[in-house]
Amino acid sequence: MSSAVGLDGPRSGTRSPATPSTGRGDRLRTVSRGVGQALITFGLVALLFVVYELHVTDLLTARQQDRLSEQIQGQWAAVPPADAPTVTPPDGAPTAAPAPETSDVALGQPLAVLRIPRLGEDYSRVIVEGTAQVQLAQGPGHYLGTAMPGQEGNFAVAGHRVGRGSPFLDLDRLRPGDAIVVETESSWFTYRVLGDPATGDFGSDPSGIPGREIVRPADADVISPTPGGAVGSASSGAYLTLTTCHPKYSAAQRLIVHARLEGAPLSKASSPDGPPALG
Repeated sequence: MSSAVGLDGPRSGTRSPATPSTGRGDRLRTVSRGVGQALITFGLVALLFVVYELHVTDLLTARQQDRLSEQIQGQWAAVPPADAPTVTPPDGAPTAAPAPETSDVALGQPLAVLRIPRLGEDYSRVIVEGTAQVQLAQGPGHYLGTAMPGQEGNFAVAGHRVGRGSPFLDLDRLRPGDAIVVETESSWFTYRVLGDPATGDFGSDPSGIPGREIVRPADADVISPTPGGAVGSASSGAYLTLTTCHPKYSAAQRLIVHARLEGAPLSKASSPDGPPALG
């Protein structure tokens, strides 16, 4: 007779012992499902955060810029532009004098308008006072304590590379000799990126100041009165410095662009459409 029936199952009246691995396997599957769900949730949150940082903040800042543009243009329209002052040197020939802007603009308030033709004919950003995150969320911000447009010293401006309007996203496209135009209440100021326009070499400017450099976030001497000089030292000219994060999508370093004021300011009364550099 076959004994197969006896091997297929327990005999009548006996109890099957519990399998120790069964409970342990259920617990492992439960933990695995929990970890998987947590990772999926974390991934979705991270994705939404990236979308917010890269796209939603751009839209919010664009609205802020529209509001700031209306605000500053309204303020300027209420004050008739004045002609640039002149000085008479010893030889008796009157020449245009620098007309540096002085301002007691409050934090977060519009200060000037930045135009960079290399980044597009319609590139225009309102600069606000201050470089804290709350100010940079509105647009490029003026470093407190640095020069004002047209002044001797270093007019230094920070801006986000990615997100918050991404005003300096393509700052690395600038080349030696490129114009950077700053519009104020009464004047236009044209700065030129330092370096050799003929060769494109940022490091061969006669001033010894590089037109572009990559530095550590702690290297504050890039916004000194003379870029690269000692903080608080006398300035050797009128400069403009733009700073932003580097590389894109990272804050590990800073991309710096230095420019020098070209000639005298241009009065908005005589040239309402701006300097030739904008053409």
